[in-house]
Amino acid sequence: MEQQEMLERLLASLRLREADDGVLRGPRVHEAPGHPVFGGELLGQAIMAAALRVPGKRVKSVQAIFARGADAREPVDIRVEPMHDGRSFGSASVTFSQGDRLCTRALVLLDTADPDVVRHQPDAPAVEAPDPQAAEVNRAAAPEAIVVGGVDVRDPGAVGPATLQLWVRFAGAPNDDPNLARALLAFATDGWLIGTAMRPHEGIGQSMAHKTLATGVLSHALVFHQDLDASEWHVIDHESVFAGGGRCYGRANVFTAQGALVASFTQEALLRAIPESRK
Repeated sequence: MEQQEMLERLLASLRLREADDGVLRGPRVHEAPGHPVFGGELLGQAIMAAALRVPGKRVKSVQAIFARGADAREPVDIRVEPMHDGRSFGSASVTFSQGDRLCTRALVLLDTADPDVVRHQPDAPAVEAPDPQAAEVNRAAAPEAIVVGGVDVRDPGAVGPATLQLWVRFAGAPNDDPNLARALLAFATDGWLIGTAMRPHEGIGQSMAHKTLATGVLSHALVFHQDLDASEWHVIDHESVFAGGGRCYGRANVFTAQGALVASFTQEALLRAIPESRK
């Protein structure tokens, strides 16, 4: 898939259309028979769905529980239940279902900007600036993505610290809708913390997922601190905090190339062995 094709698919998936009885739908970014819909797609669609039903505000945060995988071959019904729509804040529950199967529920908080009383943030990671010539299309990140240091989380023999930095850019994305920019960035936040959790452990890599290891995101919480331009480079600084008991938990901060913190997120995921009888 080329960069422009992936961007067009992403943008199309976020242009939700009205179906019957208030249901919203959008096309898939990736058509992957036999695989569930990528969680980053659902996060982005939750943002756009909430913004449609609670207009005039910017999405501040989205918290999602992925209860069941959604079949990429079948349409997904998106329903929004506004919870509150005030002068400063709004909130909504967004559900994704297929037939009578509830797959994902997201709680979305929206707000309007207030002036600073105080302001601080952590420092951005000390990494090299992105080289556009090194960028590659990454189906679990962005049309342009660069893993800092060339780390390969798929390789079971590539052992390193439980951290990972990833540059992402959605070059050519429109910059006239702050919620669209948030939805694009949300897509890039879903796919890397599981691999980051595997890095310290020799003999464990993401190439083993769905073969000898069962992996999948269980919950994801993303907070936006300020507006962003998704067409510019951002670095996602991942850290896996804990792994054990068949689960892994991680967090990340998202910075502009100039070092401004624009978003933070946490994620809990499944990471356990597949029994021999099920391989």
